[in-house]
This record gives sequence, C-alpha cells and structure tokens, in this order.
Amino acid sequence: MEILSNDTHRILLCQIRSRDAKQLDYREYFVKVDNIDTTSTNNLLLWILIAFILVTKTEYDASEQWKKWKRTEEQLRTEKATLQMEHEELSRQNGEFRMENEKLQKEIDDRKAQFENDWRKKYYQPVTVTLDPDTAHPALILSEERRRVAMGEKCLDLPKSQLRFESLPCVLGQQSFSSERHFWEVKVDSSTAWDLGICRSNVMCTERTYIKPEDGFWAIRFYNDEYWALTSPETQLTVKQPPRMVCIFLDYEDRCVSFYNMTDNSHIHTFSQGDFYGSLKPFFRLWSKDSGHLDICPLPKEPEVAQLDDNPNSPPTDIVHT
Repeated sequence: MEILSNDTHRILLCQIRSRDAKQLDYREYFVKVDNIDTTSTNNLLLWILIAFILVTKTEYDASEQWKKWKRTEEQLRTEKATLQMEHEELSRQNGEFRMENEKLQKEIDDRKAQFENDWRKKYYQPVTVTLDPDTAHPALILSEERRRVAMGEKCLDLPKSQLRFESLPCVLGQQSFSSERHFWEVKVDSSTAWDLGICRSNVMCTERTYIKPEDGFWAIRFYNDEYWALTSPETQLTVKQPPRMVCIFLDYEDRCVSFYNMTDNSHIHTFSQGDFYGSLKPFFRLWSKDSGHLDICPLPKEPEVAQLDDNPNSPPTDIVHT
C-alpha cells in the first residue's frame, strides 16, 4: 500500500486550515486517504489528527453560528423593547393630544353655544308664557299665576271642552304665535319626566294624542333619565349636563324651533322645516303625580327698556302675537 509522504501531509493540513468547513469536500480528502496504511503509526496518527480537526472545526463553526443567532435574537429583542417603549410614549402623547383637543373642542362648543344664545336673545323677542287653564288636563294643577304646572292625586271635575286634553296630561300656553321670532324659558330641575315644545293651536285634544310633527307637535322629552327628540321615529339625544332650565327659540318665518340647555349653554335639538301654519302655542306635559312640576320663567328685563322707563321697578309687558 502507498504511504503518504510528508509533503502530502502538509498539503492536506494547509487545505483543512484554509478552507471553511462548510465548503470542504470531505470526499476529496477521503479519496486521497483511501490508500493510507493504517498499520503505519504516522499515517494512523495523521488520520486521527485530521478527523479531530474536522470535527473540532465543525463544532466551532456551529458554536459561532449559534452565538451569531443569539446575538441577532438579543438585538431583535432589544429593538422590540425599544419599539414598544416608543409605541407607549406615542400612545401617551396621543392620549394627551386627544384630551387637549376635547378640551379645546368643548371650549369652542361652549363659546359657540353662548354666542348663539346671545345672538338669539338679541334678535328674538322674549315672552312671559302663562298657562291656559281651558286646555289643561283634569289631572293637572296650575298655580295661581299660571306659571307652574304639577299633577294632582286625582282628576279635577272640570267642564268638558274641545280645547282640553283628555288622553294625555298636557297643557298649552295662553300665548299664540303666527309670525316673527320668540323665546321663553322653562325650569325643569324640579321634574323627573316631561315634554316641552310647541304645537299647533288646533291639535286634537279630546281624542288620543300622538306627540309628533305629523300631528302638529314639535317637542323634546325627558323620561327615565333619557332625553329624546319626538321625531318620527323618536331620536335619542346626548346631553353633556342635565339641564336645570331649557330655553325654546321659535322662528316662525324660518319654520324652525330650537331647544337649548341653559345650564351649560349647549344646543339640545332643532326641528327645521316645520310644517307651520296658523298659530302655534307653547306645549307642556307631565307624566305622573311623581313627575314633580315645571316652572315658566318670567320675562327677562331688557336693559335698554329699563334705562328709558321712568319707573325701573315697573313690571315688564308680555309680548303676545295672535
């Protein structure tokens, strides 16, 4: 058998050291060592050395690859943690911006509502509304000055009238409107269930009454701690702060009626393009004897009138349009 020379040994060792284990063709070596005389001590030691070098190099490369993967994994974990922190910071800043935006929007809405109220009160005529006893349901009790309505324990024995509500505990205002712009205010903080608005003066009172625009009613409702616009179908309203006083603005020519929460000067609802004809009257409804009472606010005094009036203590005059 042919024994490898020392030169051949050196050449093979140099090839092993210079080549990457992944690129080394092991078959190339073993073809060359097929004829090694394993009985020769030198050749046997060389074969063992070469095998050891190959195994060691393979393990070393695998270890290096594993370390590389670990470094990559640690780097990715670090980058993920950094991105998570950045995401949390952006979420926090976004939350702060959202809160600031909501705060600014609320301030804008408040100023807008205040402006609208001021504008409307400047161009609308204030009215001291009084209640019409001839239209009051027999279960309703009117105050002596006819500005408060409550519900009694039982129905009163009242004369029959085509003007009186019979199916629902409602009452109309004494004043009627068929032109121009008007507004009045109603305190609602002492009532737990009510309807407020306007209606045609000739609505059906003696038969079953439906509170909706198609039947001549434009009103809002507070019932079971919820606010509703009595449209068809009814529309639930969102109120930021429960109103203690509601202001009703009627623009007859423009055929619209708006409701404002005077507690925070916010807009509640507007009925537009109303089918107005003939005269309109203020409309009030309570739901039960536990509903409390509604109070109509007196006519606000105009500063200009007070300056021109010789007697500033004289009571204001109701503005009525029939």
